[in-house]
Amino acid sequence: MQFSLWLALAGAGAMISLTPGAGAINTMSNALTSGFRRSFWGILGQQLALVIHVIIVAAGVGILVSSSPFLFALVRYVGAAYLVYLGIRKLLAKAEEADDGAAPAAVEPGLSMFRRGLWVNLLNPKAIVFFLAFMPQFIRPEQPLAPQYIILTATVVGIDIIVMWFVFAAGAKQLKHLTTSERGQLILNRIFGILFIGVGILLALI
Repeated sequence: MQFSLWLALAGAGAMISLTPGAGAINTMSNALTSGFRRSFWGILGQQLALVIHVIIVAAGVGILVSSSPFLFALVRYVGAAYLVYLGIRKLLAKAEEADDGAAPAAVEPGLSMFRRGLWVNLLNPKAIVFFLAFMPQFIRPEQPLAPQYIILTATVVGIDIIVMWFVFAAGAKQLKHLTTSERGQLILNRIFGILFIGVGILLALI
């Protein structure tokens, strides 16, 4: 892949990652409830979903999904329902008691955050359609395909990790003071619950 083409890919990848969505909401929620470092588990799950999306599109399955109204609607509504489910869980979540004004200890296992991150990104049919439109712009059919797909995947995943961890997870630190009180925790749960439900509804309707 030519360096100029790679720069265009990196720029496009950064713009995509910086666009707020379910992945960003999930990352910020994890950072607030489990801490900046442990939020990386959820980010890893989201990246595995991106890799799977690239494989699906490269294998031609993405065209089948996007061209079949039934399959596309099925994935879309399952994804929307999952986001609404996460939102309802947040709305119903109770605040944890903090000792001596300190933030409650993180108890959610990393594997749990990893799985949630995986499903949040995987159950998004818009990602498949996006990669169908996005990938051909940076793939040259006359050149070996495998190295190009590896570079594309590594670039998109690398940029998304940086943006999710150092922009959204780090940005969540600005709200960290709210986790030191039960009232603050409830406010954050309401905010992220509404955001998850809102994104789910948008995914189902748009």
